[in-house]
Amino acid sequence: MLTPDETAALLLSLRVAVISVIVSLPFALALAWLLSRTRFPGRLLVEGLLFLPLTLPPVVTGYALLVLFGRNGAIGEWLAAAGIVFAFRWTGAVLAAAVMGFPLLVLSIRVAFDGVDRRLERAAETLGAGGWRRFVTIVLPLSSGGILAGCVLAFARAFGEFGATISFVSNIPGETRTLPIAIYELMNVPGGEAGVQRLTVVAFAVALAATVVAALLGGALWRRRGDD
Repeated sequence: MLTPDETAALLLSLRVAVISVIVSLPFALALAWLLSRTRFPGRLLVEGLLFLPLTLPPVVTGYALLVLFGRNGAIGEWLAAAGIVFAFRWTGAVLAAAVMGFPLLVLSIRVAFDGVDRRLERAAETLGAGGWRRFVTIVLPLSSGGILAGCVLAFARAFGEFGATISFVSNIPGETRTLPIAIYELMNVPGGEAGVQRLTVVAFAVALAATVVAALLGGALWRRRGDD
């Protein structure tokens, strides 16, 4: 049985992960479509920047977020004047989780978009369907498995995010103490082994469930392509 503090950390991690995916999804769809369907100058640079969160140490990403979105940051100062604050708030944990999960989300969606038969889109175009209608009625339904798999993977990555989060929003009980941060804290507290074990089991269960769901969705997508 989890303690109230452990339950709060678990619920915060779930909330942060879910909201980060919801917030990221429209941008991921747009960028995945851009990378899948267009060729433009600077494309390699965009792809390189996209995958930076996966290659940089998470602490570096968190520090970059702090520099940009802190109260005195290049963007954060302007946002703070408008009443929007990310640093040391749970909303900052959402931003950090979204940044870390975004590459996985875009990659999965892009692969799904690449697998859509372009002939179907061209046929719809000859029948008078505009670009937006083709996207909504053809591309999205045929890519749904890949999109859902990407959402699950991004959720799992966001749920387990630690380095960028603690660097950007620190460890504030009830505000920014997510499950991974709670585990790290308990590891450094005498007698915290039992709490570490409980939270580790919970984290393992959530990660395993997300991985299995993503695998099932991805497998369904590839089977559908094989049938086509």
